[in-house]
Amino acid sequence: MEHKLTFKDYTEALKEDRLLGLKCHQCDAITVPPRITCSKCQSPELEVVQLSGKGTIQTFTTIYVPPEGREAEAPYTVVLVELDEGPWLMGNLGGVDPTKLTMDIIGKRVKMGHAVSPGDKFSAGELVRPLFYLES
Repeated sequence: MEHKLTFKDYTEALKEDRLLGLKCHQCDAITVPPRITCSKCQSPELEVVQLSGKGTIQTFTTIYVPPEGREAEAPYTVVLVELDEGPWLMGNLGGVDPTKLTMDIIGKRVKMGHAVSPGDKFSAGELVRPLFYLES
C-alpha cells in the first residue's frame, strides 16, 4: 500500500496554514491527520483533499505542567475541534489567556493556523502542529 498523503507533505501544508486530509472513495469519510487507510472503514482507496481548517471546539484542557522541553510554553490550552468536514482534530488554542478560560469556550467557532516548535531530545526535528484561533 502506498501513502496518498505523507506526514512530510501534511506538515509542509500546515506551515502554509493549509489543512490536508484524505477522503475515502468507499464511505466518503474524511481522515486527518494522514493514515494509510480510512479511519472509518479501513479502505485504502483515498484521495488528498484540502479542508477548510474551520470547526467547533468540543472540549479542551489547559496544561500547567508541560512535558520536558516545553516548560517555557506553559500554561497553554489544547482543544479538540470537530472540523466542518467531519473529523475531529487536536491542536493548541492561541490568542487567549489560558488561565481565564471557562466552559463557555466549548461550542465556539475556530479557524486553524499553525505553530512550529524547535526539536528537542525526544523528537527528530521541529514539530509543526495545528494552532486554532477563535473566529471573530
